[in-house]
Amino acid sequence: MKVLVTGANGFLGNAVFLRLNNMSGVTTIGSVRRASMFADAGAPHTTVGELSAQTNWSAALAGVRAIVHTAARVHVMKEEATNPLAEFRRVNVQGTLNLARQAAAAGVQRFLFVSSIKVNGEATQLGCPFLADDAPAPLNAYGISKMEAEQGLCEIAQQTGMELVIIRPPLVYGPGVKANFSTMMRWLKRGLPLPLGAIHNQRSLVALDNLIDLIVTCLSHAAAANQTFLVSDGEDISTTELLRRIAHALDSPACLVPLPVSWLKPLAAMVGKSDVAQRLCGSLQVDIRKTQRLLRWTPRISLDEGLKRVVGKT
Repeated sequence: MKVLVTGANGFLGNAVFLRLNNMSGVTTIGSVRRASMFADAGAPHTTVGELSAQTNWSAALAGVRAIVHTAARVHVMKEEATNPLAEFRRVNVQGTLNLARQAAAAGVQRFLFVSSIKVNGEATQLGCPFLADDAPAPLNAYGISKMEAEQGLCEIAQQTGMELVIIRPPLVYGPGVKANFSTMMRWLKRGLPLPLGAIHNQRSLVALDNLIDLIVTCLSHAAAANQTFLVSDGEDISTTELLRRIAHALDSPACLVPLPVSWLKPLAAMVGKSDVAQRLCGSLQVDIRKTQRLLRWTPRISLDEGLKRVVGKT
């Protein structure tokens, strides 16, 4: 089976590419915007330029049976675009649908789209996790673009018969992770006192290895066709407990000051960090029972094992 992995230089795309490239019976090709972006120049890859409605995928799609589409304009912490939604739509919607149309015309049998839990929304009530078949309720430009891409892909799949699989991961962590997770690790390594010792939320996370394992499963599993799946490590955790367990993996003390959330949020708002406080204090849980039931899939590694891999302990 020949598989195209888009965004093969990214955090997830590169890991998926490497896993598939080491599997027997699978021929893998990775796509990148520029040849210089691909770490392993000797591995099979193709340069396609920017992901847009004009991208020509003909060379990359030759003989391809399945696609893992990870390339995207991701959530931007410091947005500089005048119209962020238009930029997200240009890449994540128009670029994705252009690829899907060309894939269907080229005879690709299965299109696996890595979406985002932000399609469901930004937060859940404690103990009321998102379900895979909940009505979408995105609240930001990134989530809206992923939802619109999903809707467009469903239409293409219905019109062409190409099988579609959608996976919506929550926060993904693993070796090389950046953004908020990397920031928390730096805080803990420095032994800084953090006012995060009294947060009693619940959040779902997914280890990179668990997400890749599900992607590999969905590439060939008959029951995955035309389904949407949520994924996690199967263990929800508070921000306070997560910090303690990251610190344990780092062999560093966790200096967590038990500042009440009722104080933390107003203080964060005063310095323009309300969005950060929401992510740290709010709950976001996902229910993976549909994934487990239809695919007979369970997370390969535990959260603690995933944290050890992040810090290089295994």
